[in-house]
Amino acid sequence: MAQVNPYLEVMGLTKRIGDRVLFHDISFTVGERERIGLIAKNGTGKSTLLSIIAGIEGYEGGKMVFRNDLKVGYLEQTPSYDGELTVGDICLGHANELRTKQILTQLKITDMSQQMKQLSGGMVKRVALARVLENEPNLLILDEPTNHLDVEMIEWLETYLSRTTASLLMVTHDRYFLDRVCNSIIEMDNSTIYRYEGNYSYYLQKRQERLDQAREEIVRANNLYRTELEWMRRMPQARGHKARYREEAFYELEKVAKRRIDEQQVRLEMGNRYIGSKIFVAEHVSKAFGEKTILKDFNYSFSRYEKMGIAGNNGTGKSTFIKLLMGELAPDEGHFDIGETVRFGYYSQDGIEFRDDAKVIDMVRDIAEVVDMGNGQRLSVSQFLQHFLFEPEQQYNYVGKLSGGEKRRLYLCTVLMKAPNFLILDEPTNDLDIITLQILEDYLAKFKGCLIVVSHDRYFMDKVVDHLLVFEGDGRVKDFPGNYREYRAKKEEEEAMRKASKTNAPTSSASDTKNMNRDGTQRKRKMSYKEKKEFEQLEKDLAMLEAEKRSIEEGLSSGKLSVEKITQMSKRLPILQDELDEKEMRWLELSEME
Repeated sequence: MAQVNPYLEVMGLTKRIGDRVLFHDISFTVGERERIGLIAKNGTGKSTLLSIIAGIEGYEGGKMVFRNDLKVGYLEQTPSYDGELTVGDICLGHANELRTKQILTQLKITDMSQQMKQLSGGMVKRVALARVLENEPNLLILDEPTNHLDVEMIEWLETYLSRTTASLLMVTHDRYFLDRVCNSIIEMDNSTIYRYEGNYSYYLQKRQERLDQAREEIVRANNLYRTELEWMRRMPQARGHKARYREEAFYELEKVAKRRIDEQQVRLEMGNRYIGSKIFVAEHVSKAFGEKTILKDFNYSFSRYEKMGIAGNNGTGKSTFIKLLMGELAPDEGHFDIGETVRFGYYSQDGIEFRDDAKVIDMVRDIAEVVDMGNGQRLSVSQFLQHFLFEPEQQYNYVGKLSGGEKRRLYLCTVLMKAPNFLILDEPTNDLDIITLQILEDYLAKFKGCLIVVSHDRYFMDKVVDHLLVFEGDGRVKDFPGNYREYRAKKEEEEAMRKASKTNAPTSSASDTKNMNRDGTQRKRKMSYKEKKEFEQLEKDLAMLEAEKRSIEEGLSSGKLSVEKITQMSKRLPILQDELDEKEMRWLELSEME
């Protein structure tokens, strides 16, 4: 689709790191109000590409053209600041200070005197977000914006980006986020750019169609290739013009016939150790840090083959709970009683410290020379690494040359090679590409053992867990029998009821006493004629607005609209949502009357 008023044109861009080509001769544009998600495998240069566009890194070939006076905002994957600086030093004292304070409030950053070295990874990410958003850039370049944010902040950012007029180029593994924010997907595969004019769900459908079509083309080419190969062998060397033309066509056909669709995937096919009926029992566990209570008289008996997700905002104690279970922290009171057959596999949020000057294969050999895959199958370390897409030549590269996602994949390899029967995964989705996440999800669905997952990736949680342990803060922990989507729907229902109750709460003024029933409850007031007419009209308006909203959402994800129509609909959607919210609240008020 031709772009109207492009903000950025990338033309023939090439980048190498040493003798390794990350990408070669890639081209694409970012148009006004486009919200693009960039998808590619780990190690293919997604973060490097964003860094180049932001002007941080150089490149070997091609060029980039920005629209004049374009303001660009860049959020790097792992922001870092001088630890001695305060939040105020970084965020305040700029031209847009009033707007900055509004964004800081929305991001729940209130203490301007805190030094950066005192902040958690999630708080540092919020500060960096505030710094990027305060300047109201026309083009936002975001590298894994949801990493280290809790779900509440992810959903705030989701809403903010869905309503912004800025264009967006983003890398993220969060598939719900991609689905709800992006209106276009760019896939980078073997230095080829594939563009899909729709959200993530649309991309999945169209990508599969593309791969199926490519396979059919290869099959047809192979059938024809056998015939043409026989002709090539029979024909004499001296050929006429038509024969030479057919010969040239043969070599083009040969390229197609020998083409292979690169669908390499991480293979997670590990054997499992036996696990008994006793897993672990938490008995009267309490933990606090000063006045901050994490657990208070917590009791829980974990069942065989249970798959638990741990949810809650940052700072409520999710990772602390895992460290208590693993024995890295001691409880103030109570204890964990762990079964004798339990063999933990622990993938921590912090990862492990790989030596950059060590070779990939040596880091795995430090753990074992041979890997037992179960069912009598044993693999060498080199064979096992190939299951995780580390080809032999890459196995002898230095760890320092790996991307962040490749290091995470190597870490996952070291955890699973021990064939645990109880996996504990603390933020496993950070830095892993979507393809690896899909394989991990399939593996965990079939995993014959126990599982605890701490993650802010809502899609991942919905795929792999049976129920949630929700940390609400101040030592309160609730067991919810369902996945995150169901938990969120329940919370929204409770919030709507709370707001409705608050709106219609009786006052204690003397004028209201006559509206009390004999039992002291508030007597419902009857609707006036005018209010009845308003109520009837509201029901019609709400139906029309809901229908319009559905139509816009279907249109934006169809991939069939012009840029002008997408722009028009994107402007209308937030206005429409505000109208719906206002009318729904009034409908609730009137519906409480008789």
